[in-house]
Amino acid sequence: MERWNRAMDEIERNLTGKIDCERLGRIACCSAYHFQRMFTYLAGVPLGEYTRRRRMSLAAADLQSGRDKVIDIAARYGYESPTAFNRAFRAVHGVAPSQVRSGGVTVKCYPRMVFRLTIQGGQDMQYRIETRAAFRVVGISRPLDREIENNFREVPLMWDEAARDGTVAALAARMDGEPSGLLGISACAGGEAWRYWIAVASQAEAGPFETYLVPAATWAVFSGEGTGRSIQELERRIVTEWLPGSGYEYADGPDIEVYLEPNPLHTRYEVWVPVTRRRE
Repeated sequence: MERWNRAMDEIERNLTGKIDCERLGRIACCSAYHFQRMFTYLAGVPLGEYTRRRRMSLAAADLQSGRDKVIDIAARYGYESPTAFNRAFRAVHGVAPSQVRSGGVTVKCYPRMVFRLTIQGGQDMQYRIETRAAFRVVGISRPLDREIENNFREVPLMWDEAARDGTVAALAARMDGEPSGLLGISACAGGEAWRYWIAVASQAEAGPFETYLVPAATWAVFSGEGTGRSIQELERRIVTEWLPGSGYEYADGPDIEVYLEPNPLHTRYEVWVPVTRRRE
């Protein structure tokens, strides 16, 4: 909690500048990708949306003071044009900046977020710790956006397209290794370009597909079943319930979703989280 609140202090100091996710990850002792992912589960809102709300809260206060022009306030919070600022301001407050300048208009305040320890749990989670050597996968990949909230839309579309055009069936025919199943891999380790893979563990000829070597790692492997959306709830519980008291923390490696039965109505799956023993 101390690490995360120091990261929140860093966000507050940079609301009129650039939010550096790499630095936030270092403060919280995790990668930039895992910081954003954990933030979404812990805070209930993506990091980008939280920072937009905070900036627009401060911008509303600046407008109410009447000291600065709208164009100056827009520039202060990183908007290159009054039009873009107006659009963002309306999305948060429901009114135009010029109306706030006139007074008597209701706006919203989103206070600075503070993390505190709370008691959760009571429902079992099935997991195992597994150390594996590097393994090869064959599949397709696309770049991931550095603001991971933008990927919540793009990744499902990628899966839909792969199912329609026969890619999923062709990959399944090449599967000959462990973990056995269709893999969704978020390869977002520090120092490399972020990419999302739909793949299978395989030593077969790649053919029209790409190859990727998943690095050696220790994994916390969680199992679950349910609808396609239930895997998101399991991932939230891993971050908010298991990780804080586990003695482990995120390692710098890819996250893997293993779909054992890729049926969107009722599927069995595993979530592979790269971990290391927590540093004291």
